[in-house]
Amino acid sequence: MNSIRLRLLAWLVGPILLFNFAVAALAYLLAWTPAQRAFDDSLQVRATALVQDIRAGIAMSALAPPASPGDLDTVWFAVRADNGQRFVAGRPDLPVLSGQADGAVRDAAFDGAPVRLTTQTVVVEGGSTLTLTLATTVRQRQQVRATIVRALILLEVAFTLALGGLAWFSISNGLAPLARLRSALNRRERADLAPLDPAATPRELASVVVAFNSLLERLAASARSQDAFLADVAHQLRNPLAGAKLQLEWLAARHQADPDSVHALALMKQANDRMIRQTSQLLALARAEPSRSIRARFKPLDLAALVAESVQLFVTQAAGRGIDLGFELDPAPLRGERFMLRDLVDNLVDNALRYTPQGGSVTVRTRMGPDGAVLEVEDSGPGIPAAKRARVFQRHVRLDQQSSGSGLGLAIVRDIAKVHGGVAAVSDADGPSGALFTVKFKI
Repeated sequence: MNSIRLRLLAWLVGPILLFNFAVAALAYLLAWTPAQRAFDDSLQVRATALVQDIRAGIAMSALAPPASPGDLDTVWFAVRADNGQRFVAGRPDLPVLSGQADGAVRDAAFDGAPVRLTTQTVVVEGGSTLTLTLATTVRQRQQVRATIVRALILLEVAFTLALGGLAWFSISNGLAPLARLRSALNRRERADLAPLDPAATPRELASVVVAFNSLLERLAASARSQDAFLADVAHQLRNPLAGAKLQLEWLAARHQADPDSVHALALMKQANDRMIRQTSQLLALARAEPSRSIRARFKPLDLAALVAESVQLFVTQAAGRGIDLGFELDPAPLRGERFMLRDLVDNLVDNALRYTPQGGSVTVRTRMGPDGAVLEVEDSGPGIPAAKRARVFQRHVRLDQQSSGSGLGLAIVRDIAKVHGGVAAVSDADGPSGALFTVKFKI
C-alpha cells in the first residue's frame, strides 16, 4: 500500500470498527438485560397472583392465568401435588424443571416454541404442598430484542460513517501541507531552481525540504558549470575560426594571379564561414534550451532597439544579395535576455534573406500586440506550404535541400521564444508569394 492516506485510514478504521463493536455489545447488554428482567418480574407477578388464588380456595377448575391487555404471549400453568408427581390442574404436559429454586425463571420449550418458565411452591389448608408451574411464550420479548438490535445497528452505522468521515477529514487536513508543497512545485517553471522555505512547512516535512533544497543547489551548480562551459566553448571555437577566416582572406589576396588557388581558397573560406555559423547556432541552441535557468537574467528591453542594433549587419548582407531590406520598428517593450533575443532576431532575418531570391524584399517589423511585443519578418521568397509549416521549427529540417544551412535557425527561434513565454508561427505573406514569420511575446 503506497498511499499514506490509505495507510493511515487502515490504521484508524480498524480500531474504530473494533471499538464500535465493543460499544454495541455493551449497549446491547445494558438495554436487553433490564428488559429481560422486567419480563421475568412480570411473569413472577402473574405466578404470585395465581398462588394467591390457590390460597384463597378457588376451585382448581376455575383457575386461569392472569392476562395483561394487549398481551402478545400465551400463558400456561400446571398445578401438581406430591412434589410434582400428581397432576391437579392446568396443562398436564407442561414441563417441570427439577432442581429449580422457588421463584426462579428459566428458558424451556413447550408445544415446539421457546418459553420462559417459573415454579412456585404453595402451602394450602391442611398442610398440603402444591407446586405451581407458569410458562409464557417469548414473542413480545423477541420483538423488544429485535427493536433494540435494529436501533443499535442504525446507531453503529451512523457512528461508523461519522467517525470514518471525521478520520478522512482529519487525515486530509493533516496531509494538506503535502498537497500545498506539491502544488507549489507544479506551479514552478522548469528552470526555477530557487530553494524552498523550510519555515513555511511543518516540522515533519522540514527534513524533506532541506534535502530537496540540497538537490536544487546541486542542479543550480550544474547549470552554472554548463554556462561556464558554453562560454569557454564559444571563446575557444570562435577565436580560431575567426583567425582562420582572416588568414584565408589574406592568402586569397596574395594569390589572385593563380585561378586554381583563388578557387580553392574560396571553397575553404566558404567552409570556414559555414563552420562559424553552425558553431554559433549550436551554442545559441544550447543557451536557448527551455530547461535552462536564465529567467534570473531577464531585464526590461525594447525589441525595436534590439533589431536596430543589428541593422548594419543585415543591410550589408541584403545588399550583397540584391535584396530590398526594410524596417518598420515601433516600440515593443518586453523582459528578456539581450543576447538570446539578438540570436532570435539574427536567425529569423538571416533565414528570410537566405530564401529570398535576388531582387526580392524582406521587411522586419516590431509592434505591441494585445498580449505583448510582436516581431514579424516577411519575405518575398517561395513561401512554405501549409502542410509543412509544422515541421520548419524542428531541428535539422530543411524544406529546400538546395540551400545551405544546418536546419537549426528556426529551432533556435522556437526555443528562445518559448523561454521568453512567446510563440513562433509562420503564415503566408501579404504579397503573391513569400512567408511571414511571427513571434508573439506575453507581457
